[in-house]
Amino acid sequence: MRTYQNFIGGEWVPAKSGQTVQRFNPADTREVVASYPSGGKEEAGAAIEAARKAYPAWAAMTPVTRGRILSKASHLLESRKAELAELLTREEGKTLAESAGEVQRAIDIFRFFGGLSYTLGGQTIPHDLPLQLLYTRREPLGVVGLITPWNFPVAIPAWKMAPALVSGNTIVIKPATQAPAMTLELAKALAEAGLPNGVLNVVVGEGRVVGGELAANPKVVALSFTGSHAVGNQIYQQLAPRMARAQMEMGGKNPTIVLADADLDLAAKLVATAGFGLTGQACTATSRVIVEKSVADAFAQKLIERAKAIQVGNGLREGVTMGPAVSKQQLAVNLEYVDVATGEGARVLYGGQRLTEGDFTHGHFMQPTVLTNVSPKMRIACEEVFGPVVGIIEVENFDEAIAVANGIDVGLSASIVTRDLRKAMLYTERIEAGVVKVNQISTGLALQAPFGGVKKSSTDSFKEQGAGAIDFYTRVKTVYLDYSA
Repeated sequence: MRTYQNFIGGEWVPAKSGQTVQRFNPADTREVVASYPSGGKEEAGAAIEAARKAYPAWAAMTPVTRGRILSKASHLLESRKAELAELLTREEGKTLAESAGEVQRAIDIFRFFGGLSYTLGGQTIPHDLPLQLLYTRREPLGVVGLITPWNFPVAIPAWKMAPALVSGNTIVIKPATQAPAMTLELAKALAEAGLPNGVLNVVVGEGRVVGGELAANPKVVALSFTGSHAVGNQIYQQLAPRMARAQMEMGGKNPTIVLADADLDLAAKLVATAGFGLTGQACTATSRVIVEKSVADAFAQKLIERAKAIQVGNGLREGVTMGPAVSKQQLAVNLEYVDVATGEGARVLYGGQRLTEGDFTHGHFMQPTVLTNVSPKMRIACEEVFGPVVGIIEVENFDEAIAVANGIDVGLSASIVTRDLRKAMLYTERIEAGVVKVNQISTGLALQAPFGGVKKSSTDSFKEQGAGAIDFYTRVKTVYLDYSA
């Protein structure tokens, strides 16, 4: 078992209350993975003050100097990739291959923003008069709060931290209590890479208390959040009265449309990967398959074959392709949604059961699940499950498929499988989503490209990832200079 503390002002400190919480392996709850301090408002306030004090000196450094620290941290993380991937699997439940890919993503993000530091700055704008200089400066904001979820416990903290730091901000981050280890390991790497004390602070604790302080404290000038719409909306309302900058990414109910002309083997592979990979615990996971009726039965059989081929188990074991739900509570939610769906008239084609025998006895395991007879107004078709549950919705044609896909109040990721280039291009234009995939899985993102949703999936103001991520963490100042005299 590992023992962690909060990271405040460059020091590793326990909670003032002395209270701790333990995190258990979701694949085998007999194993205690780590112990954490139970931080509260006092720790959050101390972290915010440490960040405030560190801000002037950090902001005064050049972006390149800051970027070198990120690049060094990237190398340190790479040297520990195998160790971190195993820790991630033990705490969150991903397969080892999925964890290794996520750790590599964090490594690459730090490397990307380290390199991007050489390009950060404003622009020179032609003036309409002679002997005038008109230009812009890109400047950091101040103390920034970050609140991150458990499902990508190293990638999401990394893609928020890196642009915030390279821009010159100081940070207080509250990781999800279900999987805080990776955020604390990032803090270790950055400290070893030379990050000055107080620039990055990590407080583990209850969301309503620690996250509430980040949202309410006037010293926090901006906050980036990833999580549920209910929590994100509450935080957004807390920030609004003082007009603090907000970035909220809040999940989705992502469709994959399968047209009659599609390669059905490819479609089943893509849906199974996006729906059951990562145990369905991704905000971009496919949870609705909207299929033209003429191929619905054939597609369903191919998807069932894919589901049957999935090896459920402890993610550290060779051959396992789907791990457990992250917690007992999440497993219960997944199974409840299956019950609700069948109660509303859906039918289970495959799966839908908890796994409890043998190696599954002490873990939060369930079968990958395929539902049919799903109608667009059912809860299973409208609400995010966050588990390996995929519902098949049958439609008459392409236009109805678009209408069904757009007929809910979120819009994060969306995919289509078709050989028809015209329909593919029309889909990219008409679908209400922030990320659109053609003949690709709905999950998976390029770190150099912007990411974010529309509707209730996001505040739809600033994008994450890529060079555009800098926009949220900086403000632009315009300078007019007359040198005619």
